[in-house]
Amino acid sequence: MDYGTYTDCGGQPGLPGAAVEFSGRRGVSGQCGCGRREQQEFDLILLDLMLPKMDGYEVCRMIRETCDVPVIMLTALGSEEHQMRGYELQIDEFITKPVSMPLLVQKTAAVLRRTAGQEEPLLCFENLVMDRKKHEVYAGGEPVELTLREFEILGELLRYPGDIVERRALVTKLWGYDSCDETRIVDTHIKNLRKKLKDCDYIDTVRGAGYRLKKKL
Repeated sequence: MDYGTYTDCGGQPGLPGAAVEFSGRRGVSGQCGCGRREQQEFDLILLDLMLPKMDGYEVCRMIRETCDVPVIMLTALGSEEHQMRGYELQIDEFITKPVSMPLLVQKTAAVLRRTAGQEEPLLCFENLVMDRKKHEVYAGGEPVELTLREFEILGELLRYPGDIVERRALVTKLWGYDSCDETRIVDTHIKNLRKKLKDCDYIDTVRGAGYRLKKKL
């Protein structure tokens, strides 16, 4: 498992040890990290915000221009504003430092398990098709590149077509949070999903409740 770490590790003693069970590469600056990403494909990237020469947001933007590798943002900047900006750039997880090494490894493993997907049949709605086994989505017959979180959210909607999927239920299941304060994160991912689905955007917002898939009139 190839594992990229783009962090200065200043506020997280022992962070390089997180790669003990993986094949790891560490970049000490944003430019260095981007250079290594171009030379080698990674299965997951741990990305700090406070990097010299190029901050984590810019690195993430460059990563998303070329691939959908899972990105975990690991930083001491844990405000809602920082988290929202990260999710707008389509990161898969946001972890605030300091964090214990066992917890970091478990969160990383959880993201990797989700990336691998589960053996499930095709999920379809109108001309929107999801193959969970291959981790592929097609809208009108055309492939759609989604991040891990976008894929998971769309999968929940496809499992219960026409039914309302509550924001809080999505936050609890996909992020592990049990707080209404975190539901804006879902809204950001839904916004990104709608842009990517284009004419096959069947996502309907149910004010004060959540989202559902609904046929267009």
